[in-house]
Amino acid sequence: MSTELTWSTAFAPASSGNVAIGFDILGFAIDALGDRVTVSRTDRPGVTISGVTGVAGHLPSDPAQNTAGRSLLALQEALQPAFGFDMRIEKGIALGSGLGGSAASAVGAVVAANALLGAPCEKLELLKFAMQGEAVASGSLHVDNIAPSLFGGLVLTVGIDQPRVKRIPVPQCIRAVIVHPHMYLATRQARAILRRSVDLSDFVWQTANLAGFISGCYTDDLDMIRESFQDVVIEPQRQALIPGFQEVRAAAMGAGALGCSISGAGPSLFAWALEPDAQRVLEAMRGQFVSRSIHVDEWVVGLASPGARVVASG
Repeated sequence: MSTELTWSTAFAPASSGNVAIGFDILGFAIDALGDRVTVSRTDRPGVTISGVTGVAGHLPSDPAQNTAGRSLLALQEALQPAFGFDMRIEKGIALGSGLGGSAASAVGAVVAANALLGAPCEKLELLKFAMQGEAVASGSLHVDNIAPSLFGGLVLTVGIDQPRVKRIPVPQCIRAVIVHPHMYLATRQARAILRRSVDLSDFVWQTANLAGFISGCYTDDLDMIRESFQDVVIEPQRQALIPGFQEVRAAAMGAGALGCSISGAGPSLFAWALEPDAQRVLEAMRGQFVSRSIHVDEWVVGLASPGARVVASG
C-alpha cells in the first residue's frame, strides 16, 4: 500500500518587511496570524485553484495571476512532477495590510506542495519558487516577507538570483507590537512613490543604522538597537500614506519602545519593546489611531516563530 501523501495543509505566518532599516532585505515573522494553504495531488500536470476563503475578498483564480498559483507553477516548471496540484487558500492576512499577505500565500503553497513530492526540496529552493509568486503582487522580486514567513524569526536575505538567508538572533526580552489600521495600501502604490536615488549622507546614515542594529541583535546590546532603529530613507517618503504616523510613532517611543516604523509597505505599524513595556506601547499606538476614528487590529508577539510548516496531511 502506498504511503505517499495525497494532500497537505501548510500554515505560513504573517511578516513585517524592512524592519525600518533593512529595506527589501530584513523581515521578521508574526506567528499570531497567517494563511493556510491546502494542496492536493491531481492526475494531470498543471495547477488549479478550487477555492479561496477568509479575509482576502476576491483573488484571481487564474494561477498565473495568483501569488500562490504562480509559486506552484514555478515549482512545477522546475521539478516536472508526474502529477498536478489543486489548491485551496484560507486567507488569515488582509491584503494591502503591510503584513506579508501575498508572501504568506506563496510560501504556504510551496511548503504544502513540497510535502507531496517524492524528493522534497530544501527551504532555499522553496524560497526561489515563492519569490516568483510575490512578484505577481508587488511587481518586483524581493524576499523581505517571503524569507521570514518561510524560515521564521528575524531574517536577513542577501541577493536575489542566488539568495543567502541568515536568521538573526533577537534578545529574548524583546517583543514586537503590531497595529493594523483598517485601511488598504497596495504594495505597488507604496513602491511607486519611492525615489530612485539616495543622498550620500543618507546612504551612510542608513548603512550605519543597519550595521548597528544587526550588531545589537547579535550582542544583546539594547542601547545599540535603540540608537540604530531609525529609517532615514524609506519611512520619510511613505509616512504621508498613513494618517497620524508621526503621532503614533511618537506615542510608541514615549511609552518606551526601542523603535517604531512602518511594517512593510504599510499601513500597519510595528514597534519593538521590552516585554514589560509592550502592552503600554500597544495602548499608546492604538490610542492615536482611535483618536482619529480608525479601527485597528493589534498583536504583541515574540520573535522566535518557527516559520511555515505543515499542519495536516493525508
